[in-house]
Amino acid sequence: MAPLPAPRHICITGASSGIGEALALTYAEPGVRLLLTGQNQIRCKAIAEACRQRGAIVESVIVDVTDTDAMAVLLTAADDLQPLDLVIANAGIAESAADPRRVFEVNVLGVVNTVLPVIERMKQRRSGQIALVSSLAGYRGLPGAAAYSASKAAVRAWGEALRGSLAPYGIGVSTILPGFVVSRITDRNTFPMPFLMPADKAAALIRRRLGRNRARIAFPWQMALAGWLLSALPGWLCDRLVRRLPAKET
Repeated sequence: MAPLPAPRHICITGASSGIGEALALTYAEPGVRLLLTGQNQIRCKAIAEACRQRGAIVESVIVDVTDTDAMAVLLTAADDLQPLDLVIANAGIAESAADPRRVFEVNVLGVVNTVLPVIERMKQRRSGQIALVSSLAGYRGLPGAAAYSASKAAVRAWGEALRGSLAPYGIGVSTILPGFVVSRITDRNTFPMPFLMPADKAAALIRRRLGRNRARIAFPWQMALAGWLLSALPGWLCDRLVRRLPAKET
């Protein structure tokens, strides 16, 4: 599929910090309308204002992405106002030893709730782009982040499958697999994080590759290669290696 036109109406979930915040600021410019969602009202308000200062038209909404009905109403109304060109399903949470169900609800159901309301509309228009934020942890289940890596693997597989099924309708689908990116989640990590990337640098890279309609946006390349190789190793060897990895912070 050829590169897609520059998006003019963009939805970004989980825009209150980290990659979501950086993406909002990266896309904020005159002529662009942004629909930003998050859970923290103070942070969302500040990010929305920063985007307005850059010339964008911004709607900031506090919503739980696991609320199927609320997400459908929100996205349908936004698309009625102006057709959504790009939807970035970014909202996610880290590992939770106390409640792994919540990890799956946010990281998987939240992505589904973000994408499903716009698919049929984009198919009718035969245009649009969807980006699903997975993780390099989605290449292989990690003992220290069982629910997180499993949820991100589900997002990766779904995104890859959607790309093929939606391509005949002119819809681009990209799966984003970041390594360690500066955020509130990584701020809590006490272990070494190789190739830790600033959020603004990650967002700029994502925007460039979305513009080229890349199927998989995995970075940094060193970590992406390591993750891919890890998934290809024999099970017995992979088990030995991943047991040495630190647990993800809760």
